[in-house]
Amino acid sequence: MNMTHAVVAHGPHDLRIDELACEAPGPGEVLVRVAAGGICGSDLHYYHDGGFGDVRLREPLTLGHEAAGFIAAVGEGVEASLQGRLVAINPSRPCQQCRYCLRGWQNHCTDMVFNGSAMRFPHAQGIFRQQLTVPLAQCVFPAAGVTAGEAALAEPFAVALHAVRQAGDVFGKRVLVTGAGPIGALTVAAARMAGAVSVTVTDVADFPLEKARLMGADETINVTQGDALEQAVAEHDGFDIAFEASGVPAAQLQALRALAPRGTLITIGLGQEATLPMALICARELTVRGTFRFHEEFALAVSKIPEQREALGHVLTTTLGYTRADEAFDLASDRNRALKVQLSFD
Repeated sequence: MNMTHAVVAHGPHDLRIDELACEAPGPGEVLVRVAAGGICGSDLHYYHDGGFGDVRLREPLTLGHEAAGFIAAVGEGVEASLQGRLVAINPSRPCQQCRYCLRGWQNHCTDMVFNGSAMRFPHAQGIFRQQLTVPLAQCVFPAAGVTAGEAALAEPFAVALHAVRQAGDVFGKRVLVTGAGPIGALTVAAARMAGAVSVTVTDVADFPLEKARLMGADETINVTQGDALEQAVAEHDGFDIAFEASGVPAAQLQALRALAPRGTLITIGLGQEATLPMALICARELTVRGTFRFHEEFALAVSKIPEQREALGHVLTTTLGYTRADEAFDLASDRNRALKVQLSFD
């Protein structure tokens, strides 16, 4: 049994580099030498607050669910030729037996094991570690030439792709994205892939809006400055689809009010409880739909990395060594300086 270093949350603002045991791969498993791991919003919630909503740290949790690395060893039944191959690690391991899995709704699995999550107890330990043993089924092989940093973006890209699928037919539609963080920025790329005729992005900070423009947004609006959003709504005669990626109630309300009759709001951001304007929803016959994680979109995200390389490159702003985890998490929390921050485990 090997030992490996991991980034472990013991409580709010209590990150430690712990030494953990790493078991040899068993049948159908591989040992992955993790190369890159992206810091997600949920990781930041564990770091700052010890959790979010009813999900709280009840034991030390190795963070991370966005990662890629190289196969270092294989278990029984796995081809030895796979050693050395780069893989994007899918953090989602549904049971494939519950009623939702059998319907093809694996993201709603009642016995889901999702790396780096405190939703269940004992917690599902995460991927921010130097080495990790996982089932080969959780590994997706990127095309030749894809880097580990790019492959580690597959998970948030899959979230964006699932959100766009939840919206139905996006081709030729006028799209609004509220919240230009990593998921919002990736939603811009996903909406463009789906054929949106125009994409407008709003935020309260200029730095992420600049990145959204590079990702393919036609128009970016800082909602703290003037009435540009109201003007955009008038010019577009309302938006057909709005993706709310901030989780902020004020942004949810702005997105709803910006929709044209029979428009659709997709709520991506997990945030506070909000009061919805039911009279507006009824009068305009609006559709409000949630979106949660992904399933088949993970493999799709990996396959689309080569053609989306330029756009994805704008999302990744900083990479720091895992021993500088505190610095990396503080930087990832600063929306005026960073979008997606990754840890390097080389």
